[in-house]
Amino acid sequence: MSEKLKIKISIADRVYPLTVEPSQEEGLRSASKKIDAMIKQFEQNYAVRDKQDVLAMCALQFAAQVEQKEINNSNNNEISITRLQNLDKKLSELLSK
Repeated sequence: MSEKLKIKISIADRVYPLTVEPSQEEGLRSASKKIDAMIKQFEQNYAVRDKQDVLAMCALQFAAQVEQKEINNSNNNEISITRLQNLDKKLSELLSK
């Protein structure tokens, strides 16, 4: 069993102490940097009064990206299934001759 790490992650000028698996550390640090970059982008491009509004928009953007990837994967799966069904049909026709 691996030892858990105690790390500190900074998001929106606040520090959050976390206890994580070593395999999670890199992903959490990367996510923290992406969130901070997105916060800066929102603050530069929009008149934002409250950090909570910026964080809500960051959460919305990340969630939308995840949802879009799931939709794209679902569409790709449907296309793949249709192609496999067509291939199966053609193979069956050729084998039945």
